[in-house]
Amino acid sequence: MPRLARLDIAGLLQHVIVRGIERRDIFIDDIDRQNFVDRVATLLPETGVRCYAWAILSNHFHMLLMPTATPLASFMRRLLTGYAVSFNRRHKRCGHLFQNRYKSIVCEEEPYLLELIRYIHLNPLRAGMVASLEELDHYRWSGHAVLMDNRSFSGQETNSILERFGNTLSTAQQYYRQFVSEGIKKGQCEELVGGGLKRSQTERKNNECESFDERILGGGDFVDELKQHVELQTKMQSTVTLARLLEVVSSLWGLDPEAVRRPSKTRAPAAARGIICHLAIFECGYRGKEVGRFLHLGSSGVSLAAKRGEKILRADPAMLKQIMVEIAK
Repeated sequence: MPRLARLDIAGLLQHVIVRGIERRDIFIDDIDRQNFVDRVATLLPETGVRCYAWAILSNHFHMLLMPTATPLASFMRRLLTGYAVSFNRRHKRCGHLFQNRYKSIVCEEEPYLLELIRYIHLNPLRAGMVASLEELDHYRWSGHAVLMDNRSFSGQETNSILERFGNTLSTAQQYYRQFVSEGIKKGQCEELVGGGLKRSQTERKNNECESFDERILGGGDFVDELKQHVELQTKMQSTVTLARLLEVVSSLWGLDPEAVRRPSKTRAPAAARGIICHLAIFECGYRGKEVGRFLHLGSSGVSLAAKRGEKILRADPAMLKQIMVEIAK
């Protein structure tokens, strides 16, 4: 059976797992690990990808990411290719470093965000990289130490996580650590890495199994919503031109399409450009360079505009549906 295409959707959590080929080590020493961390720290702000959790082991790593202005595939391609080239050069080897393609699971934010953060950050302890939670508190190669304020990593989301545990930093860290400690006795939690297939088969709604998809960790309604989104996305990728996207978005905003294409910081045209950039890249599959040429924007301008568009559409889901309906006509 052919492998299903990945679900690369902006604004959704992705649990990413990458293993070494033939389960060989992909991190030999701390120089390799620091090289990898530095590359992640550079790419996160460049691509607008948010990082909520991460853990480096010997032959694999986990990350909990949320793409916004750049597709996850672009982020991962740059990260893995760059690291593999430097690793091979340093260790005088050639050939593939990673096992097949990376695994990514789209995750429903509630109730899985905190569970996934705990699961990922406990991996070094479960793998024997550290002997205790106290050692994990200071482990350099996991986001847990960052949340405990014992290590720094500028690209990691911390405030949005800790504020779920308390109003002050010390209180939040105390309850976050307690939450992590409680997870030690829960074991491997295989359902968090197996996608919605394993989970959904055990849950029933009206005496029937909920919808499931091995690429998704979430409830049946979430799975159904994503499948509908992917169907529409596939249709848009095969039929929607940038000119059509410009026409629809400009019309809904009551703007002249050429005014939207002209460089301007005026609020309405800038918002329309942001929406076009976001939809063109994430829903229609265009590359940022193509969108930039069409809208007379540089690569950084496209990235910033796409972030702005994603924020607008997340705040107003009805607008996204209206745009989709108009495009489908």
